[in-house]
Amino acid sequence: MKVLIAYDGSSCAESAIDDLARAGLPETGEAEVIAVAEVWLPPPDVIDAEAEEDSDDEASAYLEEITDRYRERGEKAVAEADMFARHARLRVQNALPDWHVGATTTYGSPAWEILTKADTFRPDLIVVGSHGQSALSRFILGSISQKVLTEARCSVRIARGRIEVEPAPQRIVIGFDGSKGAKAAVDAVALRNWPDGTEVRLITVSDPVVPSAIGRFLPPIVNAIDEINVSEHKWLEKRAGNALKKLSRAGLKADVRVLPGNPKNVIMDEAEHWSADCIFVGANAWGSHLERFLVGSTSAAIAARAHCSVEIVRTQSVKKATPTPASNGAKR
Repeated sequence: MKVLIAYDGSSCAESAIDDLARAGLPETGEAEVIAVAEVWLPPPDVIDAEAEEDSDDEASAYLEEITDRYRERGEKAVAEADMFARHARLRVQNALPDWHVGATTTYGSPAWEILTKADTFRPDLIVVGSHGQSALSRFILGSISQKVLTEARCSVRIARGRIEVEPAPQRIVIGFDGSKGAKAAVDAVALRNWPDGTEVRLITVSDPVVPSAIGRFLPPIVNAIDEINVSEHKWLEKRAGNALKKLSRAGLKADVRVLPGNPKNVIMDEAEHWSADCIFVGANAWGSHLERFLVGSTSAAIAARAHCSVEIVRTQSVKKATPTPASNGAKR
């Protein structure tokens, strides 16, 4: 398995590394930490050439001075990012002792640099922290995390810290609607390496039929609607049956809850009430294909507002882990 971890030195980034221990990752694999300095550095050869051509021009000299000043400031930011990357690599190595862990430092737009690195590194999973430390972070996903979540070609884990009050079994919620994405989320959980006693709960959300104001006073209509709702409930449970068997074969204690309401709210509320450690949901859950430039889907809403970590699973990334050798040295 290959994991790309974005790190910027913030508390959210630290929490994302802490969260690796609860992500069910295999004993061996390859991880790459990336730290991005959000600066622009002008090419030195271009500036030098312009300075030689216009050496007598006072305006050019002034421009060169300003450029040098910005270059110096940018290089300091890159050096700080490099320090962050090295620090994060050591922390990840401690969290995943049998993994090959590397580090990359670069500069530019953080989201695009992370996505560009993903195109070459080809991870199965990208790990990013959620938005900031303010109270609004529960309801507004950071712009970088949102961009990576929307544009990545692989699964993305929005990691949130967890305060351990007392030891408890690890709990995983899977949003399940029978779609291809939901099945991929089940596969992702089944293929991970979870500790003994881990519990999994499939949450599938129904849309119950409600009689009209007049229909509520007509027993035949009320009875017919009740039968429809009961039938749908049983049908949803049956659809989740194969998923439960797969999770059970993986050694996980799993059950299913069929609940009425809006999937965005029901899944988050149930996960919080159950004190879940993570929510897994397919990128196309409930018909919301979380692909290029689509914002406001069920998956994105859960990722932005959930109290715990959230993994958005993309179908192509669900596969058995195949560790690949890699250098442990940081690189620029």
